[in-house]
Amino acid sequence: MGVPVFCVVVLAFICNSHTLEIQNPLSRFKRSQENVSLDPIDCVSRTKQQVFTNSHNFSLDIRMPGVVPTQSDTYLCTAFSLPTSRDAYIVDFMPHANMDTVHHMLLFGCQTPVSSSSYWDCGSVQGTCEDEASIMYAWARNAPPTRLPKDVGFKVGRSSGMSHLVLQIHYGDVSAFKDHHRDCSGVTLRMTSKLQPFIAGIYLLMSVDTVILPGKRVTNADIACDYTSYPIYPFAFRTHTHHLGKVVSGYRIREGKWNLIGRQSPQLPQAFYPANEEVNVKYGDTIAARCVFTGEGRTFKTYIGGTSDDEMCNFYIMYYMDSKHAIPYMNCMESGAKDLFQHIPAEANIPIAVSPGHMKSMMHMGHSTDHQDNKLMLDENKAEQVLDQDYHLEQVSAWPQSSLQLGQVSGLALDSDANLVIFHRGDHHWGASSFNSQARYQQRSQGPIQQSTILVVDPAKGIILKASGRDMFFLPHGITTDKNDNYWVTDVALHQVFKVSSDGRDTVLLALGEAFAPGSDNNHFCQPTDVAVDTETGNVFVSDGYCNARILKFSAEGKYLSQWGAGSSERKMRIPFRVPHSLVFLPDRQEVCVADRENGRIQCFIAQTGEFVKEIKKEEFGGKVFAISYSPAGDGFIFAVNGESPYRSTPLRGFVIDYSTMDILDTFNPEKKEFKMPHDIVETRDGSVFVGDASSKSVFKFTTDKLHRSVKKAGIEVQELDEMETFVRTMVRPEHNMSKTAAIQEKQTVSLQPQPQGKAGEKKKSAAKPDREPGVLPAVITTLLLIPLLVVISIGLFICWRKNDACEVKTEPSSVRGILGKIRGKAVGSLNLGNFFASHKGYSRRGFDQLSTEGSDQERNDGDSSGSENEEYSALPPPPSSS
Repeated sequence: MGVPVFCVVVLAFICNSHTLEIQNPLSRFKRSQENVSLDPIDCVSRTKQQVFTNSHNFSLDIRMPGVVPTQSDTYLCTAFSLPTSRDAYIVDFMPHANMDTVHHMLLFGCQTPVSSSSYWDCGSVQGTCEDEASIMYAWARNAPPTRLPKDVGFKVGRSSGMSHLVLQIHYGDVSAFKDHHRDCSGVTLRMTSKLQPFIAGIYLLMSVDTVILPGKRVTNADIACDYTSYPIYPFAFRTHTHHLGKVVSGYRIREGKWNLIGRQSPQLPQAFYPANEEVNVKYGDTIAARCVFTGEGRTFKTYIGGTSDDEMCNFYIMYYMDSKHAIPYMNCMESGAKDLFQHIPAEANIPIAVSPGHMKSMMHMGHSTDHQDNKLMLDENKAEQVLDQDYHLEQVSAWPQSSLQLGQVSGLALDSDANLVIFHRGDHHWGASSFNSQARYQQRSQGPIQQSTILVVDPAKGIILKASGRDMFFLPHGITTDKNDNYWVTDVALHQVFKVSSDGRDTVLLALGEAFAPGSDNNHFCQPTDVAVDTETGNVFVSDGYCNARILKFSAEGKYLSQWGAGSSERKMRIPFRVPHSLVFLPDRQEVCVADRENGRIQCFIAQTGEFVKEIKKEEFGGKVFAISYSPAGDGFIFAVNGESPYRSTPLRGFVIDYSTMDILDTFNPEKKEFKMPHDIVETRDGSVFVGDASSKSVFKFTTDKLHRSVKKAGIEVQELDEMETFVRTMVRPEHNMSKTAAIQEKQTVSLQPQPQGKAGEKKKSAAKPDREPGVLPAVITTLLLIPLLVVISIGLFICWRKNDACEVKTEPSSVRGILGKIRGKAVGSLNLGNFFASHKGYSRRGFDQLSTEGSDQERNDGDSSGSENEEYSALPPPPSSS
């Protein structure tokens, strides 16, 4: 026992020292920020002091100190010092700028700025940094904030080689300062002192010699370089041109195949957009980009340069790497060979249209006040749990602790204690023969479902807390709860909506509609799908349904109030609902949103009047949206699941959507077992999300809890990284450093030339810098902790070998658990070393754990998988037009 106790004591001592070391550099960081000189009149109120959310996380404002540029196309820089006693990591960038004033912003990391002044002209020969500068962030055209994936950060501070940040702002048109105001544009950095396992970097592809002829309809700028370093994993991209750019596309080329990293119009907000998550770049690949320009309307040649009359062709790739081989910045300025770009996909040549209305809205996006900035910070603190996890949901493998025997899961809800409420169909199924052509239920002779159709389940352990709803329903569909924990449910066979007590007595407190009688007047429904309840007034909203196309509103007492159909911002373009399938009430906005299933869209309405507010329709939905839920955290998040379409091959998955921007923040789906028909979704107070699947008769749980990471992080596996490390070390010569420019900027002058090449015609390749020597201390700690574990395992294996008759080891090479095998005839118990090692192998961004409801995987996946469910899966195709 001496060795384990010694290891624990040493580890505790080191952790205590580590914690004490964290606090000191942060306080020094704060002091260095307070010493920055800002304009006392205009900017002091806008410059926020360092904000600490806890002992590790903090934010830093980097702002221009009240500057007034005197001429157009001025480049100004300001520098901020970073703590050098400890490493820190930038995880989010929140810009504070407006395109009316600022053409673009760049944030550099370096060791020594060229000036110690509060700001300086960096558009001249002086530049930004005396040493090599690494681009860390870029902004233009009112781009929104950039948030990095979880466990990824830009490394700055002690061992990063970056002791300063330099903010460069290009002020395009000086007429914006005719009122002589002082500019305080800049960016807020959300940072952490916690070690990040993956380090972010920027790869910039940039054309330096393109000439756009006047009047020429199309000019292409092509860039390409071979990649000769360790694997990188792109997660975002950004395009940049001036007025003549039409579309910019970036690709990875592997074995002759072009794979898109990202493609966007540079006339849209020049933000970092999500990259194709399936693409990684490794040794031997080629990275390529094309910018498409037009010279129409120009009467002179246009060159690459730094003024508004010049042009630029930049494609930024924001990536992450394993921290052992982190390279913060790489670039490529080689013109692509014509024979290579003969095979570029046709999409790269197709301009992306930008409507005048969109351009007008962009002109007003960047206007913000101090109040709005403060509100943003408060909202971010309110949604800190979600934001800290970066919306990436991970599996909970141990849920539930006991098996649930479920039928088709049709609805999910939460009660006031945040318990999960499951509404399922027991032994009844919705099949092709369930209804006739008039939507009348044909299986009444079976009687109501005899099982408990409403189960209240502990969301943490999956244990059934109570059950109700026996001998009441024929084909359950939607469920929600009110502030008194009453259940509001719909039954598509009965064509009714019920308010049922939750005290276990199954008392029907209110019934709307007529049993087994479909209709379309104010007193009848036709296969109603879901219910939403106004938390303040108690008003009830019903989506009706499979054979009607409307939302009805009732008072809490069941009195009919109003109804409406689908909305549209243009009346002539109004498309009726096609199966309004799921409803949710937004208490902070007093709105009702509906999942219009067969139209593949989400529409929101003012709850009081039914007035149309907005529509969210994404290609990623694949033409169908089955269910939605809502969280008021931050500016509001919509959780949604899509459905299978006979016309598209879009994967079934879940979505996290920013209500305000309507951007998809995250997508998720099971890693091993596919969805069959995700039918409802709900989010709990602690951020856990549950999805009910009607076809597989199961429930999936996923969460943002860091304790539930799984084996991979966006496709990075330890084995893959180790193999690549061995391969790259044999191929990369230590003396071949990465080629960089002294300070690559979007400010490019005519004198900027490519780096000289060693041989004529030889293609320039980027190669990895020599690795920094990894810390010895973590290796020593790991070794000390593993010694007693290995001794215990060795003793156990020796005992099993000696007692072969009672303990036989069964290996499973195809499984991670096969590392240690399974012991036949005896349950593994709560300690699963195979899962323990797997959980430390890597990380995962998304995925569900399936709630087991059957005896085996084969029974669970194959049972009841016939086409009898198709009647509910898909609505009938739209009728042919009479013309």
